[in-house]
Amino acid sequence: MATIGNSELDIFPLALGGNTLGWTADEATSFAILDAFMAAGGNFVDSADSYSAFAPGNSGGESETVLGNWKASRGIGDEMLVATKVGHHPEFTGLSPQNVAAAADASLKRLQSDHIDLYFAHSDDPETPLDETAAAFDALVRSGKVRYIGLSNYSPGRVAEWLAIADENGFARPVSLQPHYNLVHRAEYERGYAPLVAEHNLGVLPYYGLAAGFLTGKYRTSADFEAGIRGRMASQYFSDSGLAVVDALAELATIHAVEIPTVALGWLLHRPGVVAPIASVSRIEQLPALLDSTRLVLSDLETDRLTSLSNTIDA
Repeated sequence: MATIGNSELDIFPLALGGNTLGWTADEATSFAILDAFMAAGGNFVDSADSYSAFAPGNSGGESETVLGNWKASRGIGDEMLVATKVGHHPEFTGLSPQNVAAAADASLKRLQSDHIDLYFAHSDDPETPLDETAAAFDALVRSGKVRYIGLSNYSPGRVAEWLAIADENGFARPVSLQPHYNLVHRAEYERGYAPLVAEHNLGVLPYYGLAAGFLTGKYRTSADFEAGIRGRMASQYFSDSGLAVVDALAELATIHAVEIPTVALGWLLHRPGVVAPIASVSRIEQLPALLDSTRLVLSDLETDRLTSLSNTIDA
């Protein structure tokens, strides 16, 4: 178990991504995935109020609804911690104080809960003064509706500004960051965020830990990128250097008798500041490879090889 920054949230070193719940995984499949994740020791799911408004036929809130229904049907309380986000739901766009308050209440209703364990600002809102947004999140903490605050998709400068505003006004401080970070997308985090993480003891929950599927070994040629949203997302990482990383992951996976995603997440899990990578599945048979990353032991030589191969990809 690992603690998220300066919080009392102790979590399993893998966070289950909730973006697929109610999207590529229907409710029955989602329930099976959540059951298996919890049975393996998992205790933290990352969602958002906008999941999955991006999918045809969905309007947002589907992931939270599935989570709420699952916890209610299983009689599960705080043994499964939930993070969700505000700012991108079609009915609650942006981070004005009124919007944050209303969106939080809507999320709580869907989650069938009286509190959110970790509430993320999904992305910066340049139209709302940052001190107003910080005050709105602080009010949720003071009311007991939110336990802790996190920031996602904020620039390092804006993260520092939020922290300064919180300190100046006695607001609850963010305890977590959710950055884009993986073996083929490193520079942004390591140069911009890592110093803030070290200085302020922020718990890092990276998203796109498997580079939208590119680091699973599924995509080896340009023809492998199907027309769907997942293929388009993964194609951004496609390069000769990226393929060299995948080849090294495959070799190490064979040596350790695990799957390629296991090694990719295993490397990420041991990076400075990282508490738990976020990874999602659409089918229950995809879950063991993710869970195995929490037990994988890479040698220093193996870790250094992956680090060296990926060091200049997005420099």
